[in-house]
Amino acid sequence: MNLLATKPIATLRAEADAPGEHALKRTLGPLQLTTLGIGAIVGAGIFVFTGVAAALYAGPAVPVSMIFAGIGCGFAGLCYAEMASAVPVAGSAYTYSYATLGELIAWIIGWDLILEYAMGAATVAAGWSATFVAFLEILGIHLPAAVANPPFQVCTAAQVMQVAGCTHPGWNGTGAVVNLPAILIILAITAILVIGIRESARFNTFVVLVKVGVLLIFIACGFLYVKAGNWHPFVPPNNGAWGSYGWSGVLRGAGVIFFAFIGFDAVSTAAQEAKNPQKDMPVGILGSLLACTALYVLVSLVLTGLVQYQLLNVPAPLITVVQMVPQLAWFLPVITIGAVLGLGSTILVMLLGQSRVFYSMSRDGLLGPWAGKVHPRFRTPYLSTMYTGVAVALFTGLFPIQLLGQLVNIGTLLAFVLVCGGVWVLRHTRPDLERPFRTPLVPLVPILGMVSCLGLMLTLPVDTWIRLVVWLVIGFGIYFTYGVRHSKLRQALKKGV
Repeated sequence: MNLLATKPIATLRAEADAPGEHALKRTLGPLQLTTLGIGAIVGAGIFVFTGVAAALYAGPAVPVSMIFAGIGCGFAGLCYAEMASAVPVAGSAYTYSYATLGELIAWIIGWDLILEYAMGAATVAAGWSATFVAFLEILGIHLPAAVANPPFQVCTAAQVMQVAGCTHPGWNGTGAVVNLPAILIILAITAILVIGIRESARFNTFVVLVKVGVLLIFIACGFLYVKAGNWHPFVPPNNGAWGSYGWSGVLRGAGVIFFAFIGFDAVSTAAQEAKNPQKDMPVGILGSLLACTALYVLVSLVLTGLVQYQLLNVPAPLITVVQMVPQLAWFLPVITIGAVLGLGSTILVMLLGQSRVFYSMSRDGLLGPWAGKVHPRFRTPYLSTMYTGVAVALFTGLFPIQLLGQLVNIGTLLAFVLVCGGVWVLRHTRPDLERPFRTPLVPLVPILGMVSCLGLMLTLPVDTWIRLVVWLVIGFGIYFTYGVRHSKLRQALKKGV
């Protein structure tokens, strides 16, 4: 009973503004919220996954994949902006689902968001490690491969005997012990997040300015040395398998490169720490998404114009390309430092988002009280942040970036589908609700958002779907053994409150 009971929006708002030991500090303005979004978006997607999408799926047409992914995110972003202004509470899609679709759906999306934020941080940390190792090489420091790579990799049939260490399809050993740099960066950023949201936001804003400036210089200088021949054929002919070049490859590339765009929704997890969330949350969400879409298209266009797309299936494609173009040799230290700092800020926002989702779930009784504890001095959910950091460090130290990235994509897309559906539902169930920002053309935009995100989900491999189902089954087990007995909403309904 009451599995689909919704939490009143008035209650959510009252809890967010209530003083006390569980209250968060409202310190973020529109600029800080926008840079949080940019900090999350401009990360592993552009510094790592652009090369993979171009080399294996879309070829020089990867900018088109970027546009397709950006359009899908745009529909979802408009829906997120309305939800964030109407329900300005920490928790992102989890909280929105609780207010519109019911507790069970909220639990599903909260559990699913672990795939976006925690696994997203793990994925970016793996990319950061490869970039940091390249930076050390520039300085003449060689880090042994045994402590700079995960002990496992997942190989497709096409990669067998073509990629180092791939002897058979499926799991293969790499000979490494652990990805130590990835673990250390997760633990360092976890410490920053525990100290305080204001300090975290200042660090992120500084890093965002650096990495965006570096990418703009790459675009401006790289265009001078582009070879138009590298763009032909713009859409390579399909090799007979769906998703391997051709227009199906462009679509598959959009599903892979979608990782580049997640992060704008992480802005919504900080709603309870925004000074004026009704006004500033839509600015942060949509502003960061629009700015990064334009930046991504230009970077990927230059990237594929400088070298042949087949050469881009490397851990750090931007750095590799700069190394291959003699005229850009001077830029190598700059792009490397920009990537190291840029990926670091993405990890920060992902870990921030995950800890705030756990905080919200604990406040509702669906997770243990540990996740809702706020540090008496720093006013941050410190236990949630620390436990998340340790778990993410473990995953990123052991598992390959490709596997982690696919889990992030499918988890995020599912969250977007439910948020788009929630806007549509809320327009019917609460037409009187105050909405400082209104999604245009409802229900068309929510429907297009759901369709485009479901379409991108269908481009992902079958084994990724299997992992999603297994993950959700585990989540159901936790909910029905703990959540239903401790849910504060269910307890209130039983008492008739």
